[in-house]
Amino acid sequence: MLRGWRAAWAVAARSGCGVGCMRGRWRFSMAKSKFEYVRDFETDDTCLPNCWVVVRLDGRNFHRFSEQHEFKKPNDDRALHLMTKCAQMVMQELEDIAIAYGQSDEYSFVFRKKSRWFKRRASKFMTHVVSQFASSYVFYWKDFFKDQELLYPPGFDGRIVLYPSDQNLKDYLSWRQADCHINNLYNTVFWMLVQRSGLTPMQAQDRLRGTLAGDKNEILFSEFNINYNNEPLMYRKGTVLIWQKINEVITKKVKLPKEAEEKEVEVNRARTKVVPLHCDIIGDQFWEEYPEILAEDS
Repeated sequence: MLRGWRAAWAVAARSGCGVGCMRGRWRFSMAKSKFEYVRDFETDDTCLPNCWVVVRLDGRNFHRFSEQHEFKKPNDDRALHLMTKCAQMVMQELEDIAIAYGQSDEYSFVFRKKSRWFKRRASKFMTHVVSQFASSYVFYWKDFFKDQELLYPPGFDGRIVLYPSDQNLKDYLSWRQADCHINNLYNTVFWMLVQRSGLTPMQAQDRLRGTLAGDKNEILFSEFNINYNNEPLMYRKGTVLIWQKINEVITKKVKLPKEAEEKEVEVNRARTKVVPLHCDIIGDQFWEEYPEILAEDS
């Protein structure tokens, strides 16, 4: 009995369909059928040219997910590092991503203006990013939550936004980092009031209602001896992922002249890797230090 491509070849030969080869894989050019009209129902979701394509991904019902899996409050390093690991895997698979930014249970991925990836179809951008991220989250869970079983599959949703100018993109990323600061400051004070002052969540909300950033900083310092500016940058600034050339030392087995057996030697090599940074991206310093992110020919 014929199986695999041989069976397909036989069917194609009997039906008179042509067979071609593309990118090393067999491609069958099937005859048209009366059912092909259904393709006309597909909508054109091509992203506008010369625009930055941003895919923002968010955890679905992660408030419940974090409670069920006993995340530490206000920040759980395991969860944050797992999110970053997943984002790195997305960038390594989809190399047209110029930069990514993440905080809490969200990550934004920025595809280059000139990207022709999957003909700039919005559905392809979004589904590839979300599916790669979600599968990575499950796959690497045990690397970060060694003693916590994954109780049920996490969910993520995504959206596509186009930004026509470099300044628009910078303002978008600045907005997300400002959001990180606002949320983390609130959460830090809130959980200190609950965990160390013994307030109920409702009482903590009432205490913080109407307070400004200065008021929250004062509560942290006067009541808990915490200087918010000394909190880890990962909490206050979020995580930026960029491509960088890294020199690394690897060990290789080589056979030297006049030697009978292979020997292990150290070799220096340069690689381009996805590197996490915890820094300010609202000011100009970051963009001046990494101009290649916005460069069209990068």
